[in-house]
Amino acid sequence: QVQLVESGGGLVQPGGSLRLSCAASGSRFSIYVMSWYRQAPGKQRELVADITDIGSTNYLNVVKGRFTISRDNAKNMVYLQMNNLKPEDTAVYYCNAAHPLFREYWGQGTQVTVSS
Repeated sequence: QVQLVESGGGLVQPGGSLRLSCAASGSRFSIYVMSWYRQAPGKQRELVADITDIGSTNYLNVVKGRFTISRDNAKNMVYLQMNNLKPEDTAVYYCNAAHPLFREYWGQGTQVTVSS
């Protein structure tokens, strides 16, 4: 069983930065692929970035060079550093934990609003 709790969302001006955090409880955190998804109003949820157990990363094309995903297995934490934010980054951001042998888990989401 894994529980995920996101934090760090908020209102930021275009060009600003935010760092999202995802705190995971439960054992075997390090074996999960950890991901950040987002869902804007009226749109489907999309994968923003993920990081494997060994630290390999993958990004949505439109966030490459602006967002950085990282994890700290000792602290059961995953982060998403978001720089040069744009209005189109406005969405609810969700943390996800997945492993092929186990069910996947979702956090409750944190709102990110980019607006002047």
